[in-house]
Amino acid sequence: MSTEPADRVGEFALRHRAAAGAVWLLVLLLGGVAAVAGLGRLDQSFTASGGPGHRANQAVHERYGNGAAVAPLVAVVTWPAGTDVRARATGERLAEALAGSAGRGARTVSYADTGDEGFLGADGRTVYALVYPGAGEPDLAGLAAVEETAGSLRAGLRSALPEARTGVTGVLPLQHDSALAGPGAAALVAKAACALGLLVLLALAFRSALGVLAPLLLAAVTSVGALVLVEAVAGFTGVSFVVVYLVPVTALVVAVHRWAQPPGAGARSAVTGGAAGAAAFAVLALFPASFLRSIGIAGAAVCLVGIATSLTLAPVLRSMVRSVVPRPAARGARPARNAFAVPRPVRNVPTVQRPVRNAFAVPRPLAAAGLVLLVLLAGAATQLRVGNPEARALVGSGPSLDGLERLGAAGVPSGVLNPLEVLVPEGADAEAVAARAARVPGVLLAAAPEAAGWRRSGTALVVVVPVAEPMTAAGAGTVAALRSAFAGSGVLVGGSGVVDPDLVEGVYGLLPYAVPLASLAAFGVLVRRTRAPGAAARSVCGALLAAGISAGGLVVVWQWGPADTGAVTGWVPLVVGAFAFCVSLERSTASAAGGPGRAGPVAAGAGALAVLAVGIGPQVELALLVSGFAMGAMGDALAGRVRVRSEAGRWSVHRNATRLV
Repeated sequence: MSTEPADRVGEFALRHRAAAGAVWLLVLLLGGVAAVAGLGRLDQSFTASGGPGHRANQAVHERYGNGAAVAPLVAVVTWPAGTDVRARATGERLAEALAGSAGRGARTVSYADTGDEGFLGADGRTVYALVYPGAGEPDLAGLAAVEETAGSLRAGLRSALPEARTGVTGVLPLQHDSALAGPGAAALVAKAACALGLLVLLALAFRSALGVLAPLLLAAVTSVGALVLVEAVAGFTGVSFVVVYLVPVTALVVAVHRWAQPPGAGARSAVTGGAAGAAAFAVLALFPASFLRSIGIAGAAVCLVGIATSLTLAPVLRSMVRSVVPRPAARGARPARNAFAVPRPVRNVPTVQRPVRNAFAVPRPLAAAGLVLLVLLAGAATQLRVGNPEARALVGSGPSLDGLERLGAAGVPSGVLNPLEVLVPEGADAEAVAARAARVPGVLLAAAPEAAGWRRSGTALVVVVPVAEPMTAAGAGTVAALRSAFAGSGVLVGGSGVVDPDLVEGVYGLLPYAVPLASLAAFGVLVRRTRAPGAAARSVCGALLAAGISAGGLVVVWQWGPADTGAVTGWVPLVVGAFAFCVSLERSTASAAGGPGRAGPVAAGAGALAVLAVGIGPQVELALLVSGFAMGAMGDALAGRVRVRSEAGRWSVHRNATRLV
């Protein structure tokens, strides 16, 4: 019997394989039902940052029940030539049409309410109005209610103003049209090819049907178990819905990688890599920002459940795979070998020690050039612009895009899609606040509507429309200037336009503290388990490089590439960076323990193909996410190959394994 704790756990699981298999089957089935039922416990707002804008939006929503972080609908009306858009009768017709179709409890503001010519297009025929639906919170159910209101508003405006060309646009309608578009024929073919490629890759790597299904089963069990743990923790503290994307992809790549390892050393390296990852994520969970805390909780859950499945379920599945391997058909025939199998040592045969050489080694200058390119890609992450993609990049066609283009043709800037809502405290002069806000550079208009929906319990709301969208440098500058103008006055600046700048300040501002502390935690665990500070430092630095590569890839492909989104959805780099950090730690510890060099690329390829099979399509934010996952996995695998090849002939794999395990 082995003296290693990891091996003893595996041996125990093998002796009780039926019970171990039954327990994990129950986890998969019952846990899956519980995980689906518990998704409602997760915070679905995608806006929780804890910053001043988030607190302002909470105050607005408590008093007025709508608006705040939810971007309004923008009703666009182009009147026939010769219509006087400034006439009282014209404004009243629009106001009546909005009141009759916006739904109960909606707040609307237009030229008719304020007399502000910022609501008029330069063409003299186009006007727009901001509509805040009565139902609509920054969660999935609330956003669905806003989408329903957009449909009823379109129909109501067409019916009430038959002679005018009407439409409804906005951030949410644009995203909704993108989801409705669905993948085209080419995208469907690409999705099918990626799904088939995943199965072919696993079949070539593991050479049997059970060998293909086993890592997928490990990933499924790990995902379900981790989600159940996360949802249990969500009963005590807020956990963001973004973890639903992080958990299964991380579990899949890690499961494929561990299945490719030799049983003994693989189990021990799984404990080392999993413990290091869990320590790093536990540090993130201590930070007050919701996104960091959520990623930390989810990442630690994946690492811990992954260790448990690697020690107990993986040995049972390996025994099942071995039991169904066919016997040789004829004398002398050999069964198919696993590409990652480790040959048994031959005893009592004298050998001559020779330097270990990598058959795939490349010249050091080429490896150095590849490493420099990867570092430059990681450096591109410093140019990351956080925020929702610019409106023009959200969808390629549809009624919402038609409304947006008509606004642009009339000279109305796209900043109207993300207005600010300034909460004026009791006793303050709303008109004076509006006048002061209108003088801030970058503000198109500021108005203080007098309707009942804009005045509650002595407080008032002032709507401020910026020229530029908030994810742009100009838009962020406008938000900062507006906050500075009202600093210390008790006036709160909220609205959908503060979500992106608030995320930068409230979450990304903590990264210079969170990342080093998490890295130190991972380094400490690796040093304690391996007694090799140099190898531990290389593993942690490689994990940080992988996280940087994933974020830098998003910048190059989306901000600077043909998509030209202008910005990257704020929570996406956090999720894909955490994923890349985790899988890189896994790969480096397994590689140092003597694992096969091809395991990393196979696991990375499996993860990339899986997410692309799911995410290829017209939805920009989903495409951002899956491409980040794919680039993070493949970038780390390439970085690992560059490092291994550059060190070929200098270090013995078995010597490293002795130091690590």
